[in-house]
Amino acid sequence: MNKRLIWLIMKGILWFEEIDKDDIDAVGGKGANLGAMTKRDLPIPPGYAITSKVYFDFIEEAEIKKKIEETLADLDVEETDKLQEASDTIKKLFLEQDISDEFNELFSKPFDKLKNGNNELNVAVRSSATAEDLPEASFAGQQDTYLGVNKENYVQSIKKCWASLFTARAIYYRENNNFNHMDVGISVIVQKLIDADVAGVMFSKHPSTGENQVLIEAGIGLGEAVVSGSITPDTYLVDPGDWKILNKEVSTQDFKIIRQGNTTKEIDLSKKEGSQQKLSDDNIIKLAKIGKDIEDFYEGEGQDIEWAYSDKLYILQSRPITTIPEENEEAQSAQSMETKPILKGLAASPGIGAGTVKIIEDASQLDKITSEDVLVTTMTTPDMVPAMKRAQAIITDEGGMTSHAAIVSRELGIPCTVGTGEATTKLSDNEEVTVNGKKGVVFQGIQESMVEEETTKKSHEKVARSALITGTNLYVNLSSPDAAESIAKRNVDGVGLFRAEFIAAQIGIHPQKAIKEGKSEDWSDKLAEGINKVAAAFDPKPVVYRTLDFKTNEYRELPGGEEAEPKENNPMLGFRGCHRNVKSRRVFELELKAIKKVRDEYDHKNLHVMLPFVRTERILKKAIEIMDQNGLARSKEFKLWIMVEVPSTVFLIDDFLKYVDGVSIGSNDLTQLTLGVDRDNQNLSELFDERDPAILKALEFVIKGCRRNNKTVSICGQAPSVYEEIVEFLVKHGITSISVNPDRIEPTRRLIARVERRFLLNNMREI
Repeated sequence: MNKRLIWLIMKGILWFEEIDKDDIDAVGGKGANLGAMTKRDLPIPPGYAITSKVYFDFIEEAEIKKKIEETLADLDVEETDKLQEASDTIKKLFLEQDISDEFNELFSKPFDKLKNGNNELNVAVRSSATAEDLPEASFAGQQDTYLGVNKENYVQSIKKCWASLFTARAIYYRENNNFNHMDVGISVIVQKLIDADVAGVMFSKHPSTGENQVLIEAGIGLGEAVVSGSITPDTYLVDPGDWKILNKEVSTQDFKIIRQGNTTKEIDLSKKEGSQQKLSDDNIIKLAKIGKDIEDFYEGEGQDIEWAYSDKLYILQSRPITTIPEENEEAQSAQSMETKPILKGLAASPGIGAGTVKIIEDASQLDKITSEDVLVTTMTTPDMVPAMKRAQAIITDEGGMTSHAAIVSRELGIPCTVGTGEATTKLSDNEEVTVNGKKGVVFQGIQESMVEEETTKKSHEKVARSALITGTNLYVNLSSPDAAESIAKRNVDGVGLFRAEFIAAQIGIHPQKAIKEGKSEDWSDKLAEGINKVAAAFDPKPVVYRTLDFKTNEYRELPGGEEAEPKENNPMLGFRGCHRNVKSRRVFELELKAIKKVRDEYDHKNLHVMLPFVRTERILKKAIEIMDQNGLARSKEFKLWIMVEVPSTVFLIDDFLKYVDGVSIGSNDLTQLTLGVDRDNQNLSELFDERDPAILKALEFVIKGCRRNNKTVSICGQAPSVYEEIVEFLVKHGITSISVNPDRIEPTRRLIARVERRFLLNNMREI
């Protein structure tokens, strides 16, 4: 055993200047790094390490070691409650144990030396496990850090660091990685606290791709706000080849964290303060150079570095980056550059779109939109569709996953983020942005790597769109006639749900008002034009047209709607669906006239009808009578379906099937009505789940009923577009067809094929 190792074993306190990078057994990875960087004259705040020897001595002297072993004996870490109970028990052992005079003296001497006469000294107390921060066993984040520690709470903070070695997740991690709990020691790092004006994190290599780029995140105040993720920091990307700043994402910070005594507090920032660039360009380059210097010291291994600025730059700690994927350089360069988003909303339509922002206040400004632009508006309306088709991407302030913008964007294949809350105020005309519609985020500037990756992905998808055939038909949900032609060219068997509400809205007048003003024929003809676009694009594949299912609040938004529509407290359960078809017969007949025109005059016999929100057998029979009287009686060439959305149609499926050729399950409304949950109510949204056992039971019941009666059964709700397990469930139970949103056509077709192959193989094995 060499002299230095003996010396280390005997030492309880090591100042940073005494520590080498190989002293991990004594001071852990964090302590070894700080010591090594101090010796390299890097700007490290002064401090010392309470070595792991002190920890091991303490648990022996206080007889805690044996109690820990007893607590962890035969513990099943997969039993969450018992794991947490064991963690709490062990932490209590540390925190309630008195510290002997010898230990108190050991801790006090270096603290007083660090104070150097400064009565107001506050320190950062950090844990440094002796297996922590190693490339092969990263324990990062599993132990605790305490900031603003003074002499009064100093010793208790040390005990808390020791106790943090036994958090539930740390115990779980060691068990799953075969670490002996009693072999892992912990050192405590005590370091002068820097009251940072600006602080953050730096990666000496890009953490997502491993590229030779320095990525810096910066926030006003203590770095806790950045590390915890409670703010969106500035992000700077630096090329170390020529020390140029490649990209700057300057965010608006609402608050900062400052130290107040031995605690921290949040301070609100004005918009002017929060929106400024957090770190000057000169300091960005200086910091990047320090980062690369640290990386060089660690033989080119990428470093994850915490830093602070207060009159000058300080390095608080450094550890190896553990997130860089092990890929070759070509694969790394192909990955997208994940910078911080400037806006977040709902992921309404997948894809990457980049261009120049054009803010649209109303339809009169649609000429502003070119094929190079990103359409930004409060909320899209049907008359914006022509401009939406031209746009690279769409961003809205308002709206959800079933809003006009979301549905139309998915059908047009345009990336879209909705519900950002502030796009029209935060973005400016002619500003360049990149929209990731799959994640619902917006980035500043044209992110070339993202755009290139998306282009490559689309070219691969075109190749992948082969004529894969499945026994279960795959249909598509469609609302916009403008999207029909391109979608019809894809590997889809027809349209399982053709919603005409957008067409009706574009006509620009409530149908009752059109009748009153003698414009009923014009209204019907315009509806027929929209329907015909879809029927013609898909002919001879079937198109199932669902008659209008506007709710009263939606109808009221049409010109003339306020006079024609009643006010209802709960429109979802109100005057809508098949009942409305019967009670508002003249409007229903305008629809039927348009359908008949497409089938007869335009000669598209692939058009069929589906009645929505059917409640009772009596109302269904009356609706069918009206259809018969208007020349649309069921036949071999003309099929009639109903939506199964109301539980009554589930319970009485055999009775309803006497009058129709098949059904399509509307899983959205069926889930709401079965579980008694309004999915748009944020207090109840967590309960809305189309995978609930009650819903699965209903799906199975309807499928079996249809098969028993030799009728077709489909599903057109949101569920199969979102949950692969729902698709698998439906195929296994023998559903005839599945109708999904356009963005899910190819993956759902492949999934259906996999499930069918597996099902057939299992049957063959049984035989």
